[in-house]
Amino acid sequence: MELSRRFRLLLSISLFQVLFILSVVRAQPSNAGVKHSEEYCAMYDICGARSDRKVLNCPFGSPAVKPDALLSSRIQSLCPTITGNVCCTEAQFNTLRTQVQQAIPFLVGCPACLRNFLNLFCELTCSPNQSLFINVTSISKVNNNMTVNGIDYYITDTFGEGLYESCKDVKFGTMNTRALDFIGAGAQTFNDWFAFIGRRAPLNIPGSPYAINFLSSAPESSGMKPMNVSTYSCADVSLGCSCGDCTSSPVCSSTATPSLHKGGSCAVRIGSLNAKCVDFALTILYIVLVSVFLWWGFLHRSRERNRAFRMKPLSDVADGGEFSVNRQKDENLPMQQMLEDAPQTRNRIQLSIVQGYMSNFYRKYGTWVARNPTLVLSLSVAIVLLLCLGLIRFKVETRPEKLWVGPGSKAAEEKLYFDSHLAPFYRIEQLILATIPDTPHGKSPSIVTESNIKLLFEIQKKIDGLRANYSGSMISLTDICMKPLDQDCATQSVLQYFKMDPDNFDDYGGVEHMKYCFQHYTSTDSCMSAFKAPLDPSTALGGFSGSNYSEASAFVVTYPVDNVIVREGNETEKAVAWEKAFIQLAKDELLPMMQSKNLTLTFSSESSIEEELKRESTADAVTIMISYLVMFAYISLTLGDTPRLSSFYISSKLLLGLAGVVLVMLSVLGSVGFFSAIGVKSTLIIMEVIPFLVLAVGVDNMCILVHAVKRQPLELPLEGRISNALVEVGPSITLASLSEVLAFAVGSFIPMPACRVFSMFAALAVLLDFLLQVTAFVALIVFDFMRAEDKRVDCFPCIKTSSSYADSDKGVGHRKPGLLARYMKEVHAPILSLWGVKIIVISVFVAYALASIALSTRIEPGLEQKIVLPQDSYLQGYFNNVSEHLRIGPPLYFVVKNYNYSSESRHTNQLCSISQCDSNSLLNEISRASLTPKSSYIAKPAASWLDDLLVWISPEAFGCCRKFTNGSYCPPDDQPPCCPSGQTSSACGLAGLCKDCTTCFHHSDLLNDRPSTAQFKEKLPWFLNALPSSDCAKGGHGAYTSSVELKGYENGIIQASSFRTYHTPLNKQVDFVNSMKVAREFSSKVSDSLKIEIFPYSVFYMFFEQYLDIWRTALINLAIAIGAVFIVCLVITCSFWSSAIILLVLTMIVVDMMGVMAILKIQLNAVSVVNLVMSVGIAVEFCVHISHAFSVSSGDKDQRMKEALSTMGASVFSGITLTKLVGVIVLCFSRTEVFVVYYFQMYLALVLLGFLHGLVFLPVVLSMFGPPSRCVVVERQEDRPSVSSQL
Repeated sequence: MELSRRFRLLLSISLFQVLFILSVVRAQPSNAGVKHSEEYCAMYDICGARSDRKVLNCPFGSPAVKPDALLSSRIQSLCPTITGNVCCTEAQFNTLRTQVQQAIPFLVGCPACLRNFLNLFCELTCSPNQSLFINVTSISKVNNNMTVNGIDYYITDTFGEGLYESCKDVKFGTMNTRALDFIGAGAQTFNDWFAFIGRRAPLNIPGSPYAINFLSSAPESSGMKPMNVSTYSCADVSLGCSCGDCTSSPVCSSTATPSLHKGGSCAVRIGSLNAKCVDFALTILYIVLVSVFLWWGFLHRSRERNRAFRMKPLSDVADGGEFSVNRQKDENLPMQQMLEDAPQTRNRIQLSIVQGYMSNFYRKYGTWVARNPTLVLSLSVAIVLLLCLGLIRFKVETRPEKLWVGPGSKAAEEKLYFDSHLAPFYRIEQLILATIPDTPHGKSPSIVTESNIKLLFEIQKKIDGLRANYSGSMISLTDICMKPLDQDCATQSVLQYFKMDPDNFDDYGGVEHMKYCFQHYTSTDSCMSAFKAPLDPSTALGGFSGSNYSEASAFVVTYPVDNVIVREGNETEKAVAWEKAFIQLAKDELLPMMQSKNLTLTFSSESSIEEELKRESTADAVTIMISYLVMFAYISLTLGDTPRLSSFYISSKLLLGLAGVVLVMLSVLGSVGFFSAIGVKSTLIIMEVIPFLVLAVGVDNMCILVHAVKRQPLELPLEGRISNALVEVGPSITLASLSEVLAFAVGSFIPMPACRVFSMFAALAVLLDFLLQVTAFVALIVFDFMRAEDKRVDCFPCIKTSSSYADSDKGVGHRKPGLLARYMKEVHAPILSLWGVKIIVISVFVAYALASIALSTRIEPGLEQKIVLPQDSYLQGYFNNVSEHLRIGPPLYFVVKNYNYSSESRHTNQLCSISQCDSNSLLNEISRASLTPKSSYIAKPAASWLDDLLVWISPEAFGCCRKFTNGSYCPPDDQPPCCPSGQTSSACGLAGLCKDCTTCFHHSDLLNDRPSTAQFKEKLPWFLNALPSSDCAKGGHGAYTSSVELKGYENGIIQASSFRTYHTPLNKQVDFVNSMKVAREFSSKVSDSLKIEIFPYSVFYMFFEQYLDIWRTALINLAIAIGAVFIVCLVITCSFWSSAIILLVLTMIVVDMMGVMAILKIQLNAVSVVNLVMSVGIAVEFCVHISHAFSVSSGDKDQRMKEALSTMGASVFSGITLTKLVGVIVLCFSRTEVFVVYYFQMYLALVLLGFLHGLVFLPVVLSMFGPPSRCVVVERQEDRPSVSSQL
């Protein structure tokens, strides 16, 4: 974590303030007659030092003295406003210079701010007119010497405001925050800043060794005048402050900010009603359509009445009258028999060419199967079993990145680039401890109490003592954690304010110390973390508003763990082993501990989601078994005859139903086996959902086949009945199954691997199921009917009885129609034939379709993580707490490819954001975007290694980039070997090993303050290896170790580097999607502007990329699926009009499905897109049978509609609607919410919408706009008619 070096820098700042003031002050007792005049000093020379070695000035006044030429030159190099005589000795100036070097790295990016800041202390220390604005108010005795203990420093408000205004926006990039957060404790006014500078610091605490009271006006009688040196404005272009450090800079205002994503939408205001444009347009369209429809209906109805009046004398002699009576009498006969039994005329159905070929094929095929059932059954099952051999290579994919991310995705490629060129994003292990609200909807109490902090120490002790066994070695957190400075773990916890040591809790001041650190975490040494960096409380607390950290209701403890690129490796396996032990500890010990304290605990590890997905495979085992039993029972009852006590054991179809279920399972296993054999991994959704889908789809065809055979006359031999049944229903089964296979197959074009693989497996499973139905299942039907005719008991065919089963149904003509069939014929069809009902039906269905279009615009993209997990998963509560408590968003990296740092290139100024950088540079644009976080989703300016490098090598930052006389790197004075470990630079003095170190460069060595190519090449590794400390907080080690790729950089090109910032808190899926979209738009525009390749990267992008164009993916795939079904219908039926009506109904069903999704708040993602695509194939069955029955019926359109509903309505309802309903409804008992939401709810909606459209809307549309009949009345011939097809 890059925070480590900030820690030291804060320390140095306080120290620097103190020493500055001390070094300048030489006082005389306030009661000794102080002289306040020009060229007179108030403090001169150093008279002592505190026990912590902070020097104290003499409280004696004296005239200003003239320094020697060398000292004068040195003073003017740091303090240009001070010339001539001075009020400081060389020792005082050296102290000033030593301490000021700690602040320079923070402010050097904005020269105006730095100049003003230096003037504040230069005037205090060395001004020849010091006594005019400095008054010593108290003195103390140190080692028998009088020393300054307190002063008044008179400064005009003009100077104070000018100083603050020039510095308030200056960034400290390493911490993604303002420099004032470090050198001013986050001051909001110049008075706050002065109060921070002037406080008296306790021993060994950074700050001034005596109190400084900043005042704006001096007493008139004192003869004193406030210091009022001219201030520099950061907007002064000559001083070169960057846009990021000075928003008022003219170059900033003249630079156009890249336009970002705007969430606004078109709206129409009508009075007090504010409607979306799409809603308003669809309402107008509906009014127009209904008006046109009513006008057309009125004209059409009037024309029909006139025609009926003119044709009334002829109505009693309509042809086919005798046939119609015969049809009414024998309505339950197969159409072929009815046609043949008509006494004088017959209806010849004109089949399409394709239907004719299919009918001829099924007639011959049915006869052959009936004669060779054993051969057909053996061959078909053997082929499927051969496919099942592929299960030997069966593997389940549970890795989230392999399930939800396409291999060719841009985000996946960018992640690979980031991981391989920079460093993989660290693994996250996290605990969230939260208080419980007193009332259900009340506010949670604060968690910042002594008892809770001590409880957190107990938890940390258990975490530290946790050991995981990996290959015989014991792994602890310290073995795998991230260590920015290679020493302590970068644990993000409020315990860092006590250095992770419980013994420090009382020593530091307990809860009050923690609350103090919430506001001063960047400026107080005791608040620094154990890993030597400030800890932002927003990363370790949750449930607070604004910056009211003391009101936080949650502790957020995060353990960053080192990650590696290759998953299969010792380091990753070690981490996973520890993570499993961590989760087990949280479940077994930490959770009960929290519950006993009336607190909640949620937790997660990097491998938690993957482990929970594995557990999901067994979560619904009981539900799956029960559902299969229910389906088996329903199939058996549906296939059998009406139960009769005397013959039930013969007429039942339990064995046939069981065989049908086995065939469904074989088709699924065959599909899985085939894809496993070619190396495609399965998913848990495939194993749990596809059997339901195939069973629900396959049951329809089983019922249709068995019922078709049972409808044939018993006088025909069995092979004739099988043949006629296949001729009757074979084409319709083929049409429906082929449409389903195509619709499923279209889903394989979806880029998300889990859904693509699901669609591939499902398509092949449905195809195999269809092939097994027309082969093995037909052979099983032959065996079952042979068993029944031979009076053998179902399930025990070896037992033969003397039952009169065969005699009980001598002809199907004697069977009475069922209750459902009578309802369809006598109630449903007549009601739909009424004109008023037709108008209402059309109006209601069109209204809901248009309303669904409007509603669909409200569907949000995304897939909640907790939905795909078992409902009893511990991660459910964790995800809830994350969205409720976390107040900081995910890290965001802007990655720059091929940065040319050579002096001939402009890339450096196009990227950086300090003085002399381009106003439209990358970092300036990021800073500008962070000013509008609601639209940009960027919370802070970016941490810039490039800015810090340029500051580090700057001659002004003379404590940073230094070299020994031999040219090798010299560290700051407070680091070894310059200073022994544990001592400060002031304690080491200037006589150590580094006394001869000099700055790397003088201004004359640089070109426009920029290093040459050779200088950059040499100093970059120095910077990245430099440790941050009080004397130089800009060291890059830890903060930027993984931000720059050094491989091949010697050629002048840095292949990859990154600049880190943060997203705003992202609580909803749409926030994640929009933040990624905006970041990509921002990067694209900046890249085009700068002609540099830049891309954004965040760890979640890979999983959310699909949602950027999910609507486009959905619409394209739906269009392909519906178009495929239309082409199949057109090819098979050769009727454009029938196919167009089916196309219309399918489109309406899909649109209405999307309306249901909006109402139920189901998100649009790859799972729901696959469901929508599959709904096209499944919905075909609700349409094609009624449509075909209508096309082969005779009479006018109303009569044909009634006949279609009479013959096929009951079959569609019982054989299709109810079978699918039974197969789907069991999913509501699933323990995994993804099944409940995306399979139960969506498929239930599909079944209901398919039923309503197929049995209500479609008949009405056919009765009004249906195609002409294919049934032609001809004179009866002696020869037998050719094949007729009935669905």
